[in-house]
Amino acid sequence: MGGPASCPEMPGKNVLQTSEIFRLHCAGSTKAFATRTRIMRTRNLVVVVILGLVLPLFSSATSARWYNPGPLSFSREQVPSPAEVLGFNPGDDRKLASWNQVLAYFAALAKASDRVKFETLGQSTMGKPFVMATISAPENLARLDEYRKIQELLADPRKLGPPGARDRRAVELIARGKTIVLITCGIHSTEVGSYLSSMLIAYRLASSNEPQIQSILKNTIILLVPSLNPDGVDIVKNWYDKTLGTPYEGTNPPELYNKYVGHDNNRDWYAFTQVETQIAVDQIHNVWHPQIVHDIHQHGEYSSRLFLPPYTQPVEPNVPRQIVEGYTELGNFMAREMRAQGFKGITTDSSYDAWSPSRAYSHYHGGVRILSETASCKIATPITVKFNELREGEGDDPKKESANFHPVWRGGEWHLRDITNYMTTAAFLLLRHASENREEWLQRFYEIGKEAVRPREKTEVSALLVLSSGKFVESASAGFFDLSPLDSYLSNKLDEAGLETEYVGPFVVKGVRYPGGILIHLNQPYGSFARAILEPQIYPDLRDSAGNPKAPYDVTAHDLAMLLGMKVQRLSGALRYQRIGGGGGTGVCPKRDYRLGIYASYVPSIDEGWTRWVIENRSCLNYSRLEDAVARTAKLRRNLDTIVIPDQPPKDILNGYRSGTMPPEYTGGLGQEGVKALREFVEQGGTLVCLNRASDFAIEQFRLPVRDVVADVPEKDFFVPGSILRIELDATSPIAQGMPKESIAWVEDSPVFEVVRTGSGSDRVSVPESNVRVIARYPTDKNPLLSGWLLGSNRIKGKAALVEVTMGKGRIILFGFRPQYRGQSVATYPLFFNAISGR
Repeated sequence: MGGPASCPEMPGKNVLQTSEIFRLHCAGSTKAFATRTRIMRTRNLVVVVILGLVLPLFSSATSARWYNPGPLSFSREQVPSPAEVLGFNPGDDRKLASWNQVLAYFAALAKASDRVKFETLGQSTMGKPFVMATISAPENLARLDEYRKIQELLADPRKLGPPGARDRRAVELIARGKTIVLITCGIHSTEVGSYLSSMLIAYRLASSNEPQIQSILKNTIILLVPSLNPDGVDIVKNWYDKTLGTPYEGTNPPELYNKYVGHDNNRDWYAFTQVETQIAVDQIHNVWHPQIVHDIHQHGEYSSRLFLPPYTQPVEPNVPRQIVEGYTELGNFMAREMRAQGFKGITTDSSYDAWSPSRAYSHYHGGVRILSETASCKIATPITVKFNELREGEGDDPKKESANFHPVWRGGEWHLRDITNYMTTAAFLLLRHASENREEWLQRFYEIGKEAVRPREKTEVSALLVLSSGKFVESASAGFFDLSPLDSYLSNKLDEAGLETEYVGPFVVKGVRYPGGILIHLNQPYGSFARAILEPQIYPDLRDSAGNPKAPYDVTAHDLAMLLGMKVQRLSGALRYQRIGGGGGTGVCPKRDYRLGIYASYVPSIDEGWTRWVIENRSCLNYSRLEDAVARTAKLRRNLDTIVIPDQPPKDILNGYRSGTMPPEYTGGLGQEGVKALREFVEQGGTLVCLNRASDFAIEQFRLPVRDVVADVPEKDFFVPGSILRIELDATSPIAQGMPKESIAWVEDSPVFEVVRTGSGSDRVSVPESNVRVIARYPTDKNPLLSGWLLGSNRIKGKAALVEVTMGKGRIILFGFRPQYRGQSVATYPLFFNAISGR
């Protein structure tokens, strides 16, 4: 079962409105939205285990091909190598460390070396220690508070005194400060090289007496996070060890490697929904304000051997130019030096963009993000890649030399040791640049803050006003807002990001009256972040020579205010307003007496994880997970009233993993048995809710009188790569109750519906067209696009985005969008909750 174990009977309306969704928490629960997660911080609560087994640090036969650090001078009397604690060398074939082993190694390192401080910052989603090692020269570690203060002052030049004195004071601080480098590993847990490399990086920094390492330790403070997703370390290791030596060795686990969000844990850097993101932002980014963030990843085994910045176009318009200059300079330096050392297959300016704050928090907080992506093997199992198997990416072809890709890697064996060698070499080159250019990095950091806080010209946008969805209450002496839960929720998100906000009453600017709400002045250190997440995005129309759209790396919209259903006004010029307070109570969630099931394929669906997260964190509902084996055989209607099938390709739902690709118990999908069971469930009175692509599964398998009008349209004629579109709702439908007449929809690889005319004697469909009710459609007289990118808008005007089909005693609800998208699209939560609650 999921969700809270119980929820007391609560008074409340039967219809879930948007504001009501944000009050949903059980009485006495710690999950109230307006309350930010409190993170316990403890130090060195790790058990140290010394195995006493000494192995050569680089024993793999492949290491000689790439790893060439030059002469080493290690002081090893006291500092243990990873092998001495783990029993193997990180990077050895078919060897993974558990999270407890990683903790044990860093604890042993901190105990033995005065260059390392190791601390626990909080707990992961599943209760594992979330840790960080701070590495620098001993004299720097003794003065960490001083260096944190320098960072704080340079990040916000307003704290340096009057404008005329700031530059002079900044020169003094820059002369004393250190380059702060944050290295983050292991956020995507099947990319095992980075968390293993973290131990190799830490060991060399803690033990080497090389002049270059001594310089790095003197000039930098390194914040090393072995894994941003500790839970996933063990999920992947346990599955890998279970399948080791079987035909399924090197496969991915049949579950998400983060309890709720899987790969999307690296898409949470502006919504801050997950506890790991909150810890990293609250305890690291906002405390240390790093100049450089090195985010170490892996990509496909048939891709280039390594990607480094600069990023491909487009760059999000609110990213400061100094950030672009910084990641361009540093990425090109790393690539150039690695090529000179003999590393092959390195690409820059390809595949990965700098468009979204969802994965680049530092770009709006004064620091460059250096993403590195090294080619994978089969988890820890070596592979052989033939030259002709290398696959072209966006902006690079691994089989052809070009200005941004050279020299070519000709194929061959590819081991985990190759991965860790690429990763550690890149990391030490980054640290070398950070050390040798310490003053330049601090000066750039100060200039970013100086530009951010400058007064705005009269013609420039100077502030953003998020119109309150609460009520302004006036009194004889003052006024205040009775805040809606949405106001509190957004205000907390902005506060999490380090933004300064205030509540203001109604005021007039240039003859225009504004109703008041949350005011964000833009002349503050992170004003660019506010613009990035509170204003609509206009993604450029990028095409190849054949007219096909160039797909973005991820999605094209990230307007959090719009996803919440809130309106934002841009303001310019001098503002006069009344600063007021905010108040208001929290609400309750009415108990729902219905039985809910969530379909969970053995092909893990990130949307299934988000569905569970939204239900557990935004309601008092209990649910059951229906895995394929259960869904195929169970008498579903006996135990369930509603079943949700989250977004997933129809073939994955129906067929799952092919036989022979995974252990037999994890293959097969729903199959026709499952389709039959679901049909019986609906005909006997159940409600089947299908999200996004799962709707195409239902249309095809149940022969519904609905068709997807964009299913076979080429991308050059219709393309919506993750955008926010406008929809119009039928207010008379119970599913739309609590919603405005016009709302938003998150559209990404989504179907667009049209009701099929059946007529008498039709054998194509199982129910007549009269059984179909359109609940939401795209407007006919307006551009559907609100934020992001949409090609071919005329193809969807007037078409349906949400329909309800009656079948037997039950019904099927087809969403042509994701109403609970990444825990962000709160504006459409009522549609989702009304649908699953039998409205």
